Amino acid sequence: MKLATIVLAAGEGTRMNSRLSKLLHLLAGKPIVRHALETALEVGAEESVFVVGKDGDQIRQTLGEGQVRYVYQAERKGTGHAVMQARPVLEGRSDLVLVYYADMPLLRGETLRRLVENQSQGRTAVTLLTLISDDSMGFGRVIRGPDGQVLEIVEEKVCTPEQLAIKEINCGIYCFDASWLWSHIDQIPLNPVKQEYFLTDMAAIAVADGQRAEAVVSTEPGEMIGINTRVHLAQAEAVIRRRVNERLMLQGVTIQDPASSYVDSTVTIGQDTVILANTHLCGQTQIGQDCVIGPNSIVRDSMIGCRCRITCSVVEEATMEDDCDIGPFGHLRPRSRMCVGSHMGNFGEMKSATLGPGAKMGHFSYLGDTVVGAEANIGAGTVTCNYDGQTKHSTTIGERAFVGSGTMLVAPVTVGPGAKIGAGSVVTHDVLPGALVYGVPARPSPGETGSGSG
Repeated sequence: MKLATIVLAAGEGTRMNSRLSKLLHLLAGKPIVRHALETALEVGAEESVFVVGKDGDQIRQTLGEGQVRYVYQAERKGTGHAVMQARPVLEGRSDLVLVYYADMPLLRGETLRRLVENQSQGRTAVTLLTLISDDSMGFGRVIRGPDGQVLEIVEEKVCTPEQLAIKEINCGIYCFDASWLWSHIDQIPLNPVKQEYFLTDMAAIAVADGQRAEAVVSTEPGEMIGINTRVHLAQAEAVIRRRVNERLMLQGVTIQDPASSYVDSTVTIGQDTVILANTHLCGQTQIGQDCVIGPNSIVRDSMIGCRCRITCSVVEEATMEDDCDIGPFGHLRPRSRMCVGSHMGNFGEMKSATLGPGAKMGHFSYLGDTVVGAEANIGAGTVTCNYDGQTKHSTTIGERAFVGSGTMLVAPVTVGPGAKIGAGSVVTHDVLPGALVYGVPARPSPGETGSGSG
């Protein structure tokens, strides 16, 4: 059976108290609305329509045009009215229609598949998702007949005391027979109090039409968290973080303290890697096998090879190839690369720089706009002076070069392969391959051929 989804995404989100659309707030590294789209793909929807409101352009820019169609709900007249907006683009194009909210990102695909499977049996006009809970969460109550069939859904604000005592609540998620939905959606009455059309009325409409309305009962109340405030956002973050950590541990990753490990759902980690306490792994980060990350480290949007060690350090938009180590208290800034087997000591920093294979960078050093060759040694306290107040300039340090502690390299400058620079030097001119220079400014030692004119 062909499945279409309608994702209700027109809420204004005023309780977030934010200039940003509620659905664009990040949850486990992705906008909330992105989670809603991935749920549609996970459940096997062949078409997905997002019903959007005043934030529609922002949502459209975030999700793009490839996998989603958009319809606008210019006036917010309830959930039934929102579904009506999708009718022109979906009627006649699917067998089943699954409806859920974009601000319920904790819904599992497996839960929604249960809903779809029940509806695909063909014995009912609509299947709804319900929950047995002592906390009503403001949801309507499910009214069943003597035979257990769903008769109607009553909104909490109009429930009688007897109905308020009912523990089965409606979660606002439905799977409809598509042809029945589109032929009966216009029968939803206008609620006289709210002046809105409620999709909850479709259950009673089905019964009045001689059809059945059935329910799939969820056992996971955490899935039903709807994000309306930043408190809800934090609650959802904790749930997703726990799910992500559990998935990674089952895949062979050791997480020393899951409660203090913050791993976005977009991160991938190889087998037998160890994540130590208070570590944040964010964005599109990929980590290989047999690494040790942490404690107290942040890795964001970076590629980390196998057998790497990151200790109490920050790595952002950078690359570490296999067998590298950094820290403690190192900082690998954007567009930097540590090649195979390279090392950065404590309090080192790189920006737009490459540390060649097997190269070593001592502590308290800074490399900016620099390329370091293989097996070179960068002494403690070395600084590449890459900015002249107006323009950034580059530094090149050849393979097997030795840069003594406390050296200043005033860019643009090139140090040739195998060259040596004495401690405390200020290098203002190019250094020839194999040369030895020292001093302020750095000059060749007696018997050397010179440092070039740079």
